[in-house]
Parts: sequence; structure tokens; C-alpha cells
Amino acid sequence: MSMVLRPMDRGDIAAVAAMEETLFGAEAWSPELLATEVTVDPVSRYYIVADDDGVITGYGGLFAQRGGQADVLTLAVAAHRWGEGIGTALLEGLLSEAARRGCTEIFLEVRVDNDRAQRLYRRRGFTDIGVRRAYYQPSGTDALVMRLIQEPAPAAKKEHLAGRQRGRRDR
Repeated sequence: MSMVLRPMDRGDIAAVAAMEETLFGAEAWSPELLATEVTVDPVSRYYIVADDDGVITGYGGLFAQRGGQADVLTLAVAAHRWGEGIGTALLEGLLSEAARRGCTEIFLEVRVDNDRAQRLYRRRGFTDIGVRRAYYQPSGTDALVMRLIQEPAPAAKKEHLAGRQRGRRDR
């Protein structure tokens, strides 16, 4: 496998939308929503794809403001590629970006009936913190809310501390 993680771009939307439809059916994000997510606000959004010689095998998205909390918005891998570590690589890519942005709390929602995804998140340190009833529509399936507390990346930590110290001197 020669898979690489790279930023998602508009040219990836059709492949990602097709995977969404296959994996999530009526609950799939539309191509229009995906296009908006990828282009609307690069300061707060971060989308990546797993590209295996030009074939998209998975994707993930993150909402993360500098120094705030982050939310894993989506993470999916083509079913025929499950078990190859692609989901783990995508999740690590999203969490690394959250750390780089100084985010120490990362949240996500996952279907209560998706044991495979829950195991992935728990292996990385996410813990259950609640349930959102009937979160997924139109099925009405509940979502398990999970949270991870992590350290910011060293550069982000220094940047944050430098800003705090500078603020104290100005007072």
C-alpha cells in the first residue's frame, strides 16, 4: 500500500460523496455539503483524505479553532479496506492537527451501533461522556458522545504560553 494522507480538495468531492452514500445511505452528507465544508472556512475546518495511488480509501474532517476545543466531524474508510490501519492513520492526522492548533479537548459523535468505530476511538483514548438521542436522521439512531483530552503540540503550547506572558507584562 502506498497510501498518503493529504488535504481534501474540490477534486475529491465526487469520490468522497460516493463513499458517503455507500457507507451511510440516507444519512450521507450531500456533495454540496461536502464541497461547502472543504472550502468555506479553512481557518476552522480541516479535511483530509487517504489517497492510495489516486484512489480515495478514506477521509476525515475536523472543526478546530486555535486554542479552543475541536470536534471530529467525520471519519470513514471504504468497507473493503477496513482493518488496514487507514482509520487509525486518519484519526491520528486529525488529532495531530488539533494539537497543532492548540486544542486540548476533542469531541466526537459516533453511532451507538458502530462498535468498530467506538473501539478505534477508545484505543486512542477517547472516553464516553454522554448520548445524543435520535441524533442521526432519518434513522433516529442515538449518538455516543466521546471526548479526548490531549496536550497541544509543543509549538502550539509555546505560542499559547508566550501570548499569556505577553498579556501579563502589558497590564
